[in-house]
Amino acid sequence: MKLDVRIGECMTVGVVTLPIDKSVFDAANLLKKTRIGCVIVTKKGKAAGIITERDITYKVVATGKDPKKTKLGAAMSKPLRVIRASEKISDAALALKENKVKRLPVVDAKGRLIGIITEGDLIRVYPGVIDVISETAEIGPASASMLTGICDECGMHSDDLLKERGKLVCEECREEDAV
Repeated sequence: MKLDVRIGECMTVGVVTLPIDKSVFDAANLLKKTRIGCVIVTKKGKAAGIITERDITYKVVATGKDPKKTKLGAAMSKPLRVIRASEKISDAALALKENKVKRLPVVDAKGRLIGIITEGDLIRVYPGVIDVISETAEIGPASASMLTGICDECGMHSDDLLKERGKLVCEECREEDAV
């Protein structure tokens, strides 16, 4: 297995959607029927938000609103955070963590909704990634100058990461720490 697995290779294809003017009751029934945890809400055919089981519970049921009268637009989570299919799964894991969400709709290069990536999808793929990392470690350590990725300090991409205090840190953050 290669380390640079792309989201398009492990996402769930075929996203369930509902128009924004449908009721929360309609969404709840669709979730039950399809046995999934979310529906993408559309407005004029474009993705506008997401309605999850949690949204229905917290924003409608727990507040005493009528699910048959409450429209999806009033209960959905927005703005909709998306990720491109061409991104790496590590980017998806970071986006899920940073945005504190469990699902990210996936779009193509033209911004069209083509799938969804969930924490479960990543968990399914990561054992293979761990195997590759283990095999690489058995071959021998990589040179420190070869580390590329996201800096744990500033969150920016860098081709010059070094491990310091258990974190991967870019050159700029290392210089700031030295001052």
